[in-house]
Amino acid sequence: MFSAFSRRLPQISIFHHPSSPPSVKALAMLRASLSAPYPSSKSDAPPLDFNLEVIESKPPTADQLRAILSFVTPKDVSAATPSYATFLSSHPSAPRVEEQPQSATGVAELGTQNPNALKWPVVVDWNGGRASVGDVDGVAKMLEALRQRRDGEVKNEDVVQPKGWFW
Repeated sequence: MFSAFSRRLPQISIFHHPSSPPSVKALAMLRASLSAPYPSSKSDAPPLDFNLEVIESKPPTADQLRAILSFVTPKDVSAATPSYATFLSSHPSAPRVEEQPQSATGVAELGTQNPNALKWPVVVDWNGGRASVGDVDGVAKMLEALRQRRDGEVKNEDVVQPKGWFW
């Protein structure tokens, strides 16, 4: 009877930089999935339902970077766990490999001083434990996971099942 109280909307954050084409495309995908049928190929499908937080031209904090790094899955399953270099771009103004920061604090400071040194966008599904850094395909996979959950194709892990005398 009260199961609706335990349902939370997914919280998606995008750390967006307007001069980055992948960031602009990812933001457009996220906004479109909230306002138009998703997937767009099915005109009778409802839009997705999640809270979207847009953080423009500001990198994640050191604490956020630590959490995000734990959500990032390597493209190659046999690869080692991701490092903070995951967040760094190949922009000419970015530090060379030997000068790259090795900590969340270092990456956050670098991103504040030189936004071009970071990969944009950084998109995080805080409830689902997923993140995509500089990758529009990763955002599409995140949206697809939300669609599968909405359509009942995957079990809803966030639902708290009542236990005890009233169940």
